[in-house]
Amino acid sequence: MLLLLDTADLQEIKRLCDLFPIDGVTTNPTILNREKQSPMGHLKKIREILPSDTQLHVQLLSENAEKMVIEAHHIVNTIGGNIYVKIPVTAQGIKAIKALSKEGVSVTATVVHAPMQAFFAAKAGASYVAPYVNRIDNMGVDGVQAVKEIQTIFAEQKMDCGVLAASFKNSRQITELCAAGVSAVTAAPDVMEMLIRHPATDKADADFRRDFNQLAGTGKTMLDF
Repeated sequence: MLLLLDTADLQEIKRLCDLFPIDGVTTNPTILNREKQSPMGHLKKIREILPSDTQLHVQLLSENAEKMVIEAHHIVNTIGGNIYVKIPVTAQGIKAIKALSKEGVSVTATVVHAPMQAFFAAKAGASYVAPYVNRIDNMGVDGVQAVKEIQTIFAEQKMDCGVLAASFKNSRQITELCAAGVSAVTAAPDVMEMLIRHPATDKADADFRRDFNQLAGTGKTMLDF
């Protein structure tokens, strides 16, 4: 399962890519708005600090298919590198995905809220579909279960499309989807850090250090022997 950061904060991207095996970054207009920078210039900076093999997902804003295709090529040509263009799963979006997939542009079908939206996007040639787990939950539907249903549809229909699950409120949702074999998840920095953090681990680590300090002296490590 790929791990992506759902943020445009340059410092957080640098920090977490240094700590963890991060496979890429996802952005959207809301995330970019938080940074209050020129959007394309900021996206270029993100691309520059990411390793060349990692993914960068960028959402377009055009509303009809023809303009979406033009905007997608502009994004790819301007930023460069391993770029996935995010396209909403509207009717016009599906039309654009069909065209772009034939032209070799990698597309992430985004704001997916229902399994059949994912099916249409995958059939149109999307590389990924991005179901919004927490937003689906807020509609009164089990978001994790909806993603599992998408996984089942893709497997049964033998569809070559990954599931990039997004919009999480807790680490348990990600754990369930990891166990279900989801292709990738994207999460905000605080949620990503929840996945590695556990109080019992911190306590055990502190206990071992205390005991070694009693044996060898405060601050000593194996390098001292």
